[in-house]
Amino acid sequence: MLSKVTLANTDLSVSRLCYGTNMLGWSIDQDRSNAILDKFLELGGNFVDTARSYGDWMPTAPKGASERAIGAWLKGKKREDVVVATKGGHFDMRAGDYRNRVNPTDIASDLNESLDHLGVDTIDLYWLHMDNPETPVAELIDFLNEQKAAGKIRYFGASNWTDARVLEANEYAKANGKAGFVAVEPFWGLAKPNEANATAQGYQLYFEDHGGALKDAGLAIIPYCAQSRGYFGFMEQGEVPEHLQGFYDNPVNKDRFAAAKDIAAKHGVSASDVALAYLVNQPQQVIPIFGASSPARIEESVKAASLKLSPEEVAALKIG
Repeated sequence: MLSKVTLANTDLSVSRLCYGTNMLGWSIDQDRSNAILDKFLELGGNFVDTARSYGDWMPTAPKGASERAIGAWLKGKKREDVVVATKGGHFDMRAGDYRNRVNPTDIASDLNESLDHLGVDTIDLYWLHMDNPETPVAELIDFLNEQKAAGKIRYFGASNWTDARVLEANEYAKANGKAGFVAVEPFWGLAKPNEANATAQGYQLYFEDHGGALKDAGLAIIPYCAQSRGYFGFMEQGEVPEHLQGFYDNPVNKDRFAAAKDIAAKHGVSASDVALAYLVNQPQQVIPIFGASSPARIEESVKAASLKLSPEEVAALKIG
């Protein structure tokens, strides 16, 4: 069973893992989505993460497919039993709009659509999906506070932002008596990416290399790619898919995998379990976002989250 913690700077009680739902509603149909989400809830999970844009890359899926799948599932649940996080401000793939949309007007449109897709009155944690350095932080913080006051969101955070911009935004909020970002959602997992190859695929600002100023800023850290896209599991099997070979073409991963195997052997678990536990056992409040395409996968990840690593083991994994 997953235990719960109070998300830093909020009154939200969330599970120690967050379920990432980007496959729901298009790759995974509603019945399978319901089964996966039911299993997560049964095992103590209550924190789900989606985005306005998830599923929009599939032309045959409904707009906002992931949010709609969650909304359909929520109709049979008590709203207070589930903490819903979603994101806005990404490209509008359906409209072919690839300009930077992180501005109050476009985010307002995304937020209203998310509320409709999810079938809720309030979003518990609202993320800005990306940043736009050309939009002053004051405009974004003021806008998000207006939405909070209107009851559309309870708290908000920043995904794929530099540490400097997050701190600038929160400094503005504090100086002006406003709410600031309570959490960040960065790209982070045990396997280190090849930065150029990952950036080419839209993954940037790997947290260990670019999030230094945020590690002790008192914000909750809710990383995506927490299982490194299954990289260490594939390494255990002896065959890494071609699309991951270049993505994680980083020499430190050989040593990190060796350390994960050694620690896994001591605990009687897999290297994949150790990879997820690496984030759960960080000294800061880290709540990893994990993926699962079946109830059985949910059970595997919940089991991994219960693995206790010593500070020495965590340090040994961070080699390189």
